[in-house]
Order: sequence, then C-alpha cells, then structure tokens
Amino acid sequence: MISRTDVEDLVPQVCGPVLLPDDDGFAEEIAGFNLAAVHHPDVVVGADDAGDVMTAVQWAAAHHEPVGVQATGHGADQPMEGGLLITTHRMQELTVDPVRRTARIGAGVRWRSVIDAIAPYGLGVLNGSSSHAGAVGYTLGGGLPVLGRAFGFAADWVRGLDVVTPDGRLRSVDAAHEPELFALLLGGKGNLGVVTAMTLELVPLSGLYGGGVFYPGADAQKVLSAFSRWAPGLPDNACTSVALRWMPRHPLVEERLRHRLLVHLRYCWVGDPEEGARALEPMREVSRSVLDTVAPMDYRDIDLVHLDATQPGLYVLTGEFLRDFDAAAIAALLQQAGPGSDCPLPEVGIRLMGGSLSRPSARDDAVTGRDAAFFLELIGRLSPKVADRTPPALAAILQAMSPWSTGRAFVNLHGVPGGESERARAWSEEVYARLVRAKAVYDPDNLLRFQHVVGQSR
Repeated sequence: MISRTDVEDLVPQVCGPVLLPDDDGFAEEIAGFNLAAVHHPDVVVGADDAGDVMTAVQWAAAHHEPVGVQATGHGADQPMEGGLLITTHRMQELTVDPVRRTARIGAGVRWRSVIDAIAPYGLGVLNGSSSHAGAVGYTLGGGLPVLGRAFGFAADWVRGLDVVTPDGRLRSVDAAHEPELFALLLGGKGNLGVVTAMTLELVPLSGLYGGGVFYPGADAQKVLSAFSRWAPGLPDNACTSVALRWMPRHPLVEERLRHRLLVHLRYCWVGDPEEGARALEPMREVSRSVLDTVAPMDYRDIDLVHLDATQPGLYVLTGEFLRDFDAAAIAALLQQAGPGSDCPLPEVGIRLMGGSLSRPSARDDAVTGRDAAFFLELIGRLSPKVADRTPPALAAILQAMSPWSTGRAFVNLHGVPGGESERARAWSEEVYARLVRAKAVYDPDNLLRFQHVVGQSR
C-alpha cells in the first residue's frame, strides 16, 4: 500500500493532482463510464500533459508499482486493484489542419470534440457508435467505426503517435520511426506504452444519408432473414448493422417505444442520399416500421444512427467475429435472444463487415477482423435486477453462435477475457507472438499489467 510519505517526491514533479484513496476528489478522479469496473488504485495521477505521464511512469517503475491508464472509462472491463492509475481526461489537445486533412488529438479528447471541430470543413472521423467515448483508447484497439465499410478501421488512418514507454521515455512513432512499435500500438491496445497524443488523417464526406429503421420485435425472424440476404450485396459505401434491442429511456426515443423489444436496423450511406435511399428500399419493404429516422445527415448527428447510452452504468460488452450469418445462425440467435426468450440483454447486434474493413491497411498494424463477414455485438447490464442472469446469457449466445465464429474476438469489445489463451483470441497467432516479443522488450517488468495484457499474468 502506498503511503503519503511515498508520494512526497512525486507531488511536486507533476502539474496535475496526485491523490490517495482518502483524499477529497479521489472517487471522482477514478470514476469512468463503465461502473462495472471501479478501480481501486493505491494512488492516482491526473495527468495534465505528456510530461506528467512520463514522471508518473518513471516514479512507478522506480517504486515497482504497476500502472493503469484511463481516459473516459468506456473500455474498462476489469477493475484495477492497487498500483498507480494515470487519468488522462485533462489532456485536451486538439488541433485541426483542414488543408492537410489531419487532426492532432490528445489522450483525453472525446470523439464529440473532434467531430464538432472538423464538421465545418466537410470532414469526418472514424469514430464508433458513441461520440461520448475517448478517441485515443478506441483507436488503439483498432476502432470499428460506424462508417467502417466505406473507410476501414480507425487505426488505418493514424499517421503518428506520441507514446510514453515503460522506461519513461516519450517517443514519437510512425511508419518511418520505430515502425514495429507503431504497428503494434495500432490494434495492440495499451500493452506497450501510454499514448499521449495521436495524429489522425480525416476522411472527406461528400454526403451522408443515415439513421435507423425500427421494426416490431415480433418481426425479428422476417427482418433478420431479409438483412442476411440484403446486406452482403451492398456496395462498400453502405454501412449497416441490425440489433434486437430493448429500447432505453433516451431523450431521443419516443415514450411509446421505450421498454419495447424492437429490431433496430442501423444504416449509413456515404454519398448521394437518393442512391442511399434506393439501396435501403428492400429493407423498408420487409415490415411496417414503427419509426424510420434515415435521412440526409450532418456528421455532427452521427450518434443518431446507433442511439447508444449516454449515462454511466454497469455494462459488459463482448462479441465475436463471424464468417457467416445464414438461416441456421439466425435461428440459433433468435432461440437465445429473440421474442419470448426472456433474454436479459438490452442489445444483441449483428454488424456487416467487409468493404474497406476487409482490405489490408497501407501500413503494418495489429488489427483483427479483416477476414470476417459479420461481427456479433452483445451488450449486457450488471444492475442488481439482472446481474445474475447476464453472464449466463452472454455465454449461452456465444456458445450458440460458435459454429459461425472465426475464432477471433475484438479487443475493444472482448468483455472480461479471462486467461491468456482467451485474451490471445483478440489477435492472429502471428500478431500475438509479435506483441509478446515486443512486451518483453518494452515492458520486461510488466509495468502495464491491467486490462487486456498479453504474454504475462497480471
């Protein structure tokens, strides 16, 4: 246990706060979006800048204290016990160059800030389903974007990273400077260092047509069957997913739809809205919708596509890459999560992969999933009423869908992955071996041992 005397030398060296568990503000500092993984570090450093991160890492190494990192806490799956937690939410650097079409993004910046800054220039970014999440942590996991089929994984658009490695050095890495470290940070998550900023190339948006179509839950068989036939034939600029969803209390959800099981088709078309409407028409004819919000869209409204939760809660997220989603897979999924199944999960989704998501990046990386046809997305809650039912339900769906799995998981949506063999499924065997070798070089003492660690026990 770290005492106040132990941190006397650390406090004057950093600009941000250094807090122990009995200090005012400690609980607020460590709080994240996912309340199911509440950290219990021995000390937290609220980093103001990269210098604070360097100092904190150097202090931790000298005192043999393990290090964890948190920006927004959306990806917190496992609680941190002991050690030093570095929070990066104060690191709000955001510089946009509309001519070069790039943005430099600090470790604590949320996607919402980036979207609002670049939208006036007709540009977009490859954020995920919620702009409330942190940009850097999401991207280091590969980043599976709403517009992924049109543009690829978010990691494909990273041009440079500033990272503090466990030796306390701040390195600027890209495809030409320390290319192996750069490649393994893109999809390798937080195993090799603490990223303090990234330079991201922005995507041009000539037009965007998107939103959601909601069907009665009773029509799930009909809608999922139509989706499985329609989606694989779409052009690359069409991005879509479908979910069995218990509608939440959300300010954008009408009162009449709340707490109802609906089938939620999410759709985005990059380009001419009229072409996008024609491509969507077959799904609009499948069933009488209870709500249809698909229309020409400003990118600042991208959250309307998925309508993700915006309030902190007790969540668990997991999933699997799938090689197919055929009639047998639909039947297996509906048996576990369809109407009448009494499934406690608020959302069970199938995302169409392919398109630009299937193409190799122009640069080496550690991203998984390029060979998948679909991705199974499961969202559970661990609130008291369903906490005992949620884990078995997740396990049952994953087991039922295992015949269609590629065998690979996605590091950003892996839930609580368990032992090394399970954690290793987030990468190919070749990439995992590279990560383990790099971990031994950059972090031989396993300083970064929380969350999705590779190669060594926590």
